[in-house]
Amino acid sequence: MLESKNPREALSHVRVVLIHTTHPGNIGAAARAMWTMGLSQLVLVSPSRFPAPEAEAMASGADVVLEHAQVVATLPEALAGCVWAAGFSARPREFAGRVLSARETAEEAARLLAAEASPDIALVFGTEMSGLSNAELAQCTVAAAIPANPQYSSLNLAAAVQVAAYELRAALLGAGAVWQAPRFVGAAHEEIERLYAHAEKTLIACGFLNPERPKRLLPRLRRLFARAGLEQEEVNILRGILAEMDVLLKEAQERNGSESE
Repeated sequence: MLESKNPREALSHVRVVLIHTTHPGNIGAAARAMWTMGLSQLVLVSPSRFPAPEAEAMASGADVVLEHAQVVATLPEALAGCVWAAGFSARPREFAGRVLSARETAEEAARLLAAEASPDIALVFGTEMSGLSNAELAQCTVAAAIPANPQYSSLNLAAAVQVAAYELRAALLGAGAVWQAPRFVGAAHEEIERLYAHAEKTLIACGFLNPERPKRLLPRLRRLFARAGLEQEEVNILRGILAEMDVLLKEAQERNGSESE
């Protein structure tokens, strides 16, 4: 994670450039991938069709990205004002220059974006069928590759955008805030000790624990419960299970006593 004066503002300086996109649904899916990671600046170079209902459908709520998307005729127009551009390609190129992984690309981009005056940068993706041409990749500062299965490294366009956008967000913001499951009241020491005493009594009564040869059963139970970090309600549940076992054991003993008479 790199410190930035305003990470959200820094992300606004990132352009996602899609070149000659043939299916408008892929534009919408890419917009959705961008918006989930906080990117909003989409530039389309000579798309086959845009705007289009398929793009809106696949954006699935990321309409703001499509509404503000720019359509230009050439890659130089799309990169105008950018100080750095990463061209994503799965195909090795003889004259590619520097080639970085998606993560390395994101880290380099984040260092630029974290500067006092964030410059504009671009993540560039080619057409669905053949990706970036050699001439298009040559206009980028670095070549970026997503380390995928070498036997099948061709990602869907939107999937590639998603990976690149996620890596950039992670490089800028770190792990970020994720949702947390609620944490309930922890059990007090004396409550846990009563649980151990109850468990020992019940385990002896049911024959699972031999008090003359206890071995390491109870110490292992202590370790297990310590790792679990028992909550108050969980102790109550376990005590309830043991209490029900106690009732069943007592009933069984009474039946056996009646039968023996």
